[in-house]
Amino acid sequence: MTQKQHIETFVIKQTDEARINYRTLLSASLECTRWLLGQSLPFRGHDESLKSSNRGNYLELMQFLSKHNEQVRKVVFENAPKNLKYTSSDIQKDLVCACAVETVDAIAKDMEGAFFSLLVDGARDSSTKEQMVVFLGVQHVSSTTSSSLEEAIERLFATTNLSMSKLRGQGYNGASNMKGELNGLKTKNLNKYPQAFYIHCFAHQLQLALVFVAKDNEDVANFFINASSLVNLVGSLCKRRDAFREKQQEQIQKALDLGNLEMGKGLNQESSLMRPCDTRWNSHYGTIVRIIVMFEAVMEVVEWIKSDRNQDNLGEATRLFKDIQTFDFAFHLFLMRLILGITNELSQALQKKDQDIMNAMALVEVCKQILQSLKDDDFGDLFHDVEKFCEEHDIIIPNMEDLHFVPGKSRRKAPKITNFHYYRVDLYFQVLDVQLTELNDHFNEVNTELLLCMACLSPVNNFASFDKAKIVRLAQLYSQDFDRMDLMNLPIQLDNYIHDMKMHSDF
Repeated sequence: MTQKQHIETFVIKQTDEARINYRTLLSASLECTRWLLGQSLPFRGHDESLKSSNRGNYLELMQFLSKHNEQVRKVVFENAPKNLKYTSSDIQKDLVCACAVETVDAIAKDMEGAFFSLLVDGARDSSTKEQMVVFLGVQHVSSTTSSSLEEAIERLFATTNLSMSKLRGQGYNGASNMKGELNGLKTKNLNKYPQAFYIHCFAHQLQLALVFVAKDNEDVANFFINASSLVNLVGSLCKRRDAFREKQQEQIQKALDLGNLEMGKGLNQESSLMRPCDTRWNSHYGTIVRIIVMFEAVMEVVEWIKSDRNQDNLGEATRLFKDIQTFDFAFHLFLMRLILGITNELSQALQKKDQDIMNAMALVEVCKQILQSLKDDDFGDLFHDVEKFCEEHDIIIPNMEDLHFVPGKSRRKAPKITNFHYYRVDLYFQVLDVQLTELNDHFNEVNTELLLCMACLSPVNNFASFDKAKIVRLAQLYSQDFDRMDLMNLPIQLDNYIHDMKMHSDF
């Protein structure tokens, strides 16, 4: 008879309260998850027990939120139901997966009906599982063959609303399973979707060309091993770095006293040897330049390490001290400075965000022409620089008319060539030829016509690159998107567009 005391009213009231508490707990958990994901921070802690002083980012952030929000404090940790705390590792992973699904769905919804390009790369995670990174997420693959990658991509797209028929571009790395002409992922997709043209990143193609040159020539490969070992030896310990700075300051002061350096703001700043990065091969250029500039200080530190029996790496220091005081090392030093110096300008230009396509392609051609010109008349200049460097640092210069012998190899079976022939033909010309060949091979695969036609759509300088004929040709390349009637009408529409734009004062 008393409705307020009825069991049904009591249950409904309790259910509403539980629902509100649950929503508060869920919202707090999601806020912590979103914040950690936004900052790319790990969730788990090494020890997440109640006795731990640091339970991991997720739990610590939840604790912080509860201290500053009374509503959250009432529903988390000890105040939450024993079976609904939202703190276990499985729950943390579920929240992250839920955010990933929602994010991908939002992206796919925005892209619904639009054209898109496919970007794929591969990597191994910390558990040594092979992962395929697509622009929509990360997909585990048991094999990295082109067929396996193709199946994985199809499975990934099956979970979204995106249609592969809208695929208009492909971008992969230079691996054969990606860009192979016969069975690569690029070819398989092109066979299914002819409009999905393949364009390889210019900067990455340059990287591959430089890596091949460094690995193809045995002498060049050994040089880079010595250069990398030298940087690691000098900069591996704080004690050695301090010694290197001290030697460097002494050399600078000595040069100032002799009048070889000028005083001034910003001049003669303290610097260290630059550690090269194998994924950015042009970073080796900075390493080589600093070795040349600070060679005397480097030598003194290596000699100090070699003579001090309390130092580690004595064997490495002894070997390097002997190897880097040779004409051969000096020649490689200046040869690779020359080649990497030319490609360094190209690499920096290709990585600019505002670089236009036509200028990038022109820069590639300029780089090829400069390398080609080096074969004609610049060996004498290089050889003169090497001789001057050797004289300054008391490095023995071999007689160029003597026969050249490789240390550690049989002299009886060695070809009868002079030192001059070896350094000029077998090294200088060969390295330049390989570099030019690689640049031609890598940059030839770019669809030049497609890129030049696309450049006409650039809005830079009030569409100064606009070209009617190239835009018509661009439409012809995408035959599935433009029927015969469209192609017939397009030239007239473009003429009308040009006349309309000329009527505007801005153009």
